[in-house]
Amino acid sequence: MKKLALISALSATVFLWGCSETPKQEDEAAAATPVFDCVFPNSKEAAPGWICDEPVPGIEVSAVGIAEPSKAGLSYMKDMAATDARGRLAEQMQVQVQKMVKQYLGTTGVADTETVDAAASSTIKTIANQTLTGSKIYKTRTGPDGKLYALVGFDAASTAKIAENAVKTSMKNDQALWQQFQAQKSFDEMAAGIAQQAAQ
Repeated sequence: MKKLALISALSATVFLWGCSETPKQEDEAAAATPVFDCVFPNSKEAAPGWICDEPVPGIEVSAVGIAEPSKAGLSYMKDMAATDARGRLAEQMQVQVQKMVKQYLGTTGVADTETVDAAASSTIKTIANQTLTGSKIYKTRTGPDGKLYALVGFDAASTAKIAENAVKTSMKNDQALWQQFQAQKSFDEMAAGIAQQAAQ
């Protein structure tokens, strides 16, 4: 009977000792696992910061495109990733230029808030209809799952040029709206002023 009690006591001690060690071992294992600021999607492998939308010096507006693995080869995947990125880049440019238009028109007191919003909306529609010529593939990287990632973007000068062209085009397409601004600035002066914000 004493042996049975002793064995039970020893078993309980070993069980408790084992339980108390498990969290410690898990903590040590977690501490040994490196933590990266950016990893490839659905993996634990470190990725360059631009894959997680971190800004890249020299690129004013950028977007990351992804291409699935393809037997058509790397060139095809690069084209697909760039096309995907350009779609996202158009959205980024719309947001950027909309901010520029609102900021410029708002701070110069050219018109009331409602007209400024309408002008910004008119401009982003123009960008949506434009092809993003001048965008460049800056970087590519293949992920652990075989997908190809491409960083596509514009530098500050290209961003300013696109903004200026979009503003000029939208002014011509929406004459009634832009006539409200004509008393104070010409189309070209206004477009140049808005575009200067991108270059600063």
